[in-house]
Amino acid sequence: MKRLQNLFLALTLAALTACQVEAPAPMSVTPLPRQIEWHKMEQYAFVHFTINTFTDKEWGYGDESPELFNPTDFDADALVKVVKDANLKGLILTAKHHDGFCLWPSKYTEHSIKNSPYKDGKGDIVGEVAEACRRQGVKFGIYLSPWDRNHAGYGTDAYLEYYRNQVRELLTAYGPVFEMWFDGANGGNGYYGGANEVRKVESGYLYYDWPKVIDIIRELSPETVVWSSSLPEARWCSNESGIIAEHCWAMASPEELYPNGRDSMPALRHGQEHGTRWAPAEADVSIRSGWFYHENQEPKTPEQLFSIYLTSVGRGGTLLLNLAPDRRGRVPEKDIASLMEWRKMVDQTFSNDLAANAEFSATSSRGCGFGAKSMKGEDNAFWATEDGVTTGDVMLKWSEPVEVKYVMIQEHIALGQRVREFSVDVNVGNEWQQVAKGTTVGYKRILPLEEAVSTDEIRVRFLDARGPLTIDRIAAY
Repeated sequence: MKRLQNLFLALTLAALTACQVEAPAPMSVTPLPRQIEWHKMEQYAFVHFTINTFTDKEWGYGDESPELFNPTDFDADALVKVVKDANLKGLILTAKHHDGFCLWPSKYTEHSIKNSPYKDGKGDIVGEVAEACRRQGVKFGIYLSPWDRNHAGYGTDAYLEYYRNQVRELLTAYGPVFEMWFDGANGGNGYYGGANEVRKVESGYLYYDWPKVIDIIRELSPETVVWSSSLPEARWCSNESGIIAEHCWAMASPEELYPNGRDSMPALRHGQEHGTRWAPAEADVSIRSGWFYHENQEPKTPEQLFSIYLTSVGRGGTLLLNLAPDRRGRVPEKDIASLMEWRKMVDQTFSNDLAANAEFSATSSRGCGFGAKSMKGEDNAFWATEDGVTTGDVMLKWSEPVEVKYVMIQEHIALGQRVREFSVDVNVGNEWQQVAKGTTVGYKRILPLEEAVSTDEIRVRFLDARGPLTIDRIAAY
């Protein structure tokens, strides 16, 4: 008996030793761990709420009296609960918009909440929201407008010192944060401490000397993902409609995203196959037509939000969905109703992965540990091909026909983005029919079919890639 046990152990050890196949080498550009966690969030909230809410403006001029800011029923926990109930994994708050009004009692300016009637000047919206997020398990992020139409020194070195002091102040008091958001509205007419003039800054973003700002972030909140154009760890998708391009690389080179201090729309839209850093696209879009609350605007319908989900999360990026609290400080009830119905649509559509009951096979694989069954969504498991093999077919076979409307593909992005071209076929009446095709995949690609198809077999053909294929998951819904 002892001899049989020893033989079994020896055979098992031999099998395990023979099974030690190395994964493909990573591509030259891969995501940082914090960027992988950011990808996994998939969708999170923007919240635009400041003095503009009370002036009915989108962009304030910086001459607004702090006394105008007076929400009558603000409740940070209620706000965060809306975000959490919609399964939005984080919340990025507009701590300061272009008007320069600060939603925290900054010691560097009088143009802040400390001089408003809210809680008799003792309120702190940034702090209240940050704490509510932590209580409810929602990640917290900060938007701090680089442009400031209130500050008298804007356009000079004095403002740069002020701005960096505020970055440090926010991260010291309310950090760490999952994302810092720096947009591209820079320079123009404003109040500027009473000057009431037009001020332009050198080459847009170049004025701010972003590496010095990034150094502060890395010191105080090292796991923060920075959203910007000049030194991005996440980038703008080139529009505010929630639409990421179907052909979209997660890599980009900063000097080509922002040549001569101006956004390059093609580079932002599509990324760059040979970009020098991982800078995936984020789709920022508001639930209403404006970013701040305006009484005459209506929220997008659940169907519109679902379409946005498919063109953002479904195209390898993330969705940053803006909510606009009203003058009470509450997300309007009709906005909440639309948001929750959208959440229900997403959950109902993608809750039952038909591929869980399918038999997976592939034309080739790298070997033990990287076989076709690894694409069923198990943690840290993925299908891979041999070095030099950049094409391959994956088949999903069911014992009985299933009705398929969506096919989802995910690459193992920890080793980089690779797929250049693919197609999806279904077997109908013993004939293969192409029902979808595409170029890039990235973190996640959701392909809606024109109409639902009844089939017992799906084939995903990977037709070209930058290196050996590394596919995390293929799902069907």
